Amino acid sequence: SAVAVALAQRALGGQLDCFYVDTGLMRANETAEVVAAFKDLGSHFTAVDASTEFLADLQDVSDPEEKRRRIGARFIRVFEREARRVGAGAKFLVQGTIYPDVVESSGSGREQAATIKTHHNVGGLPPDLDFELVEPLRYLFKDEVRKVGSAIGLPDALVWRQPFPGPGLAIRCLGCVTPERLVTLRAADAIMRAELANAQLERAQAAQAFAVLLPVKSVGVMGDSRTHEEVVALRCVTTSDFMTADWTRLPYELLATISSRIVNEVPGINRVVYDITSKPPATIEWE
Repeated sequence: SAVAVALAQRALGGQLDCFYVDTGLMRANETAEVVAAFKDLGSHFTAVDASTEFLADLQDVSDPEEKRRRIGARFIRVFEREARRVGAGAKFLVQGTIYPDVVESSGSGREQAATIKTHHNVGGLPPDLDFELVEPLRYLFKDEVRKVGSAIGLPDALVWRQPFPGPGLAIRCLGCVTPERLVTLRAADAIMRAELANAQLERAQAAQAFAVLLPVKSVGVMGDSRTHEEVVALRCVTTSDFMTADWTRLPYELLATISSRIVNEVPGINRVVYDITSKPPATIEWE
């Protein structure tokens, strides 16, 4: 999305209005980091807090495809409302869709392919969309998008940012999404990313890394007491194009540190597991 914004801003200048939608499904400190990154756009950049709406849409929803459809539809409704607020005449919506999104969603140009998952910005869009889509990166892979970002002068901090799906933590919080479960997942994910950064592995070995909150509980022991709490899975992959990926062979000592911190610092978690499945057969995200 950052590269798409930069390209659109170069082409359109003051005609472009950018909206960052805080869905309530963001990683720790995500909103503050994005707002700081795009502060130079001034009045043409607006951060919209729509967290209440998104969380209401997801209440009691556990099916991953339904999550994606509801999130995609809500994004569009928010964009339509904000477009009306800034004035009539907004006809185009710029999206940062990339080719793996199209492939997995069996989007336009890939109708004969099986739908692996409905990406919110492809198959998850509502049929009554009022905008004409502009997707300058639609047929590029992630490594190609990064090359474009570097070529047009975006800082490495943006170009090499850890990928984060549009549905956010909703598809990393397996089962029903609640504010309480999001707090737990957000804290575990922040620990994992911090430890990878401390080990200087984020760019070299962790093309994408995150925590997943599982919809199961396990029995454990803390001190002299029995616990029955939730389980976190860690996912870290190495890839260039995100069409295929291999699980990263992280050092055991690093995994031990991450696990120990999560269990001791995040209330409600008593077990941590590591995903050692490549893509295929698994996808990078769990949902």
